[in-house]
Amino acid sequence: MPPADPVRLDGLVWPDVARRAVGSVLAVPLGSTEQHGPHLPLGTDSAVAAALADRLAAARPAVVVAPVLPYGSAGEHAAFPGTLSIGAAALELVVVELVRSADAFAGVVLVSAHGGNAAPLAAAVATLEADGRRVLAWSPRIPGGDAHAGRTETSLMLALAPDGVRLAAAEAGETRPLAAVIGELRRGGVAAVSPNGVLGDPEGAGASEGALLLDRLTADLVAEFDAWRPV
Repeated sequence: MPPADPVRLDGLVWPDVARRAVGSVLAVPLGSTEQHGPHLPLGTDSAVAAALADRLAAARPAVVVAPVLPYGSAGEHAAFPGTLSIGAAALELVVVELVRSADAFAGVVLVSAHGGNAAPLAAAVATLEADGRRVLAWSPRIPGGDAHAGRTETSLMLALAPDGVRLAAAEAGETRPLAAVIGELRRGGVAAVSPNGVLGDPEGAGASEGALLLDRLTADLVAEFDAWRPV
């Protein structure tokens, strides 16, 4: 479980940061504000990213958690009201400048829970590594998990923030494998293949399954952090 009070960057004063930063790693949660079907909140990806960053800090006390970045590259969800996207180019630039500004720390871990962030994040990391900066980008990998707002994410949110989940409104969307619809999705966005915005089926989701998934993802994140750790 995450600590009751993980060390948060926005709760420190600058002398605190000056004392601890050289021996610490900054974890930056990267989420998105986008539709997650008729039953999950638009902040789902941000909530998952923030929770996993907290769990990393629980396992490795040298980690300081930055405020979540709640906007990402989510143009594929633009047809659904409420989705706010800054696009791939802007996200890449934001990540590069954020990490460059964190030079007081020994390194930066980018914890991204939105799949659409992957390409701009990889480009940003390439630029930052060419600069000589220590940066790790990590995203959840759940073998057999559905693509968007299905059982996987519904279970995660039932474990993290059940009051925000509207199970009575949950319904299946496009259930074909992502590989079968990716071309149409890229041409017309999620709405072209799933009118309700769901890629998967939330049927059977539960908080206990979500807790197990969180444990599995935390273990993977901590393992990658330990293999990379610059401190």
